[in-house]
Amino acid sequence: MPVPHSYYAPKGGHPGQETLLTDRAVFTEAYAVIPKGTVRDIVTSFLPFWEKTRLWVLSRPLSGFAETFSQYIMEVQPGGGSDRPETDPMAEGVLFVVEGEASLTANGESHALRPGSYAFLPPQTDWTFQNTSSEPVRFHWVRKAYEPVEGLDWPELFVTHEDEIAPRPMPGTEGKWATTRFVDPEDLRHDMHVNIVTFQPGAVIPFAETHVMEHGLYVLEGKAVYRLNQDWVEVEAGDYMWLRAFCPQACYAGGPGPFRYLLYKDVNRHMKLQPAGRFEAGAQSAFKRAAE
Repeated sequence: MPVPHSYYAPKGGHPGQETLLTDRAVFTEAYAVIPKGTVRDIVTSFLPFWEKTRLWVLSRPLSGFAETFSQYIMEVQPGGGSDRPETDPMAEGVLFVVEGEASLTANGESHALRPGSYAFLPPQTDWTFQNTSSEPVRFHWVRKAYEPVEGLDWPELFVTHEDEIAPRPMPGTEGKWATTRFVDPEDLRHDMHVNIVTFQPGAVIPFAETHVMEHGLYVLEGKAVYRLNQDWVEVEAGDYMWLRAFCPQACYAGGPGPFRYLLYKDVNRHMKLQPAGRFEAGAQSAFKRAAE
C-alpha cells in the first residue's frame, strides 16, 4: 500500500490589521525564502487564455540570480481552465497537483489528475486543462525554455502519480533521505528534473551542497532547519526556497513527521559560453529543424 502523503496548498486571503509585520521573507544575493504567510490575495497574477484562474508566481528568471526557470502555483476554480495554456512554443513544463481534481488533455489523450499527479509536457505539446469538479484545484507549474541538442531526440510526454514511483534512498542513509525521481537521471534528453525529496525526522544533508544547479524547493510537508549560504532558516509546509547556482545548502529535518519538498534543478547541458541572443537564435534554429 502506498504511504499516504499530505500536500500543502495555499488558500490566499489576507491577515488581519492586528497582525504583526514581522515575517520570515527574505531575498539575498544567493537565495530567497518566500514563506507561506506571504502567499496572499494581493500578490496573485493572471494569465491570458486562462478562465476562472489566478496564480502565485514563486520564481522567474532574473539576470544575476536564478535564470533558467519559472514556478507558479495555479488555482483554478470549478469550470475554469484553458484551451491555450502555454503561449511559448519553446517552453517545457511540469504540472504537480497538490489539491483538487482536474482533467488534462495532452496530444489527444485525457488524463484525470488528483493530488500527487505529475505531468511532463515537452515543448510544442498540444494540451488543455479543465477543472470539471466542484472544488478548486491547485497545482505547481514549473516552466523552462528547453535546450535542444543536435543528435538527441526530444523527451516524451508522460503523466504519472507519486504513488507509482518508489523513492530511491541516498547511499548510506538507510532510507532516511530519499528522492522520488520522475525522470531517469541517465536520460540526457531531459534538461531539467522536478523531483520530490523526503527526509525522515532527524535526517540530514550532512555537508554543504555547492553546485551549479539552480533550485526551487517548495515544502510539501513537515518542517526543517535549512542552511542557505551562511544562514540557518526555519522552513515548514507551504514555504518556498529559491536558490541561485552555487548557493551552499544543507538540512536538518525537524519532525515529528517526514519533511518533503518538490525540487527543481537544471541538468544535462553544457554551460553557455555565448551571449544569450546567440543561444536563443541557435535554439530556435534547432527547433525549426526538429519540426521539419
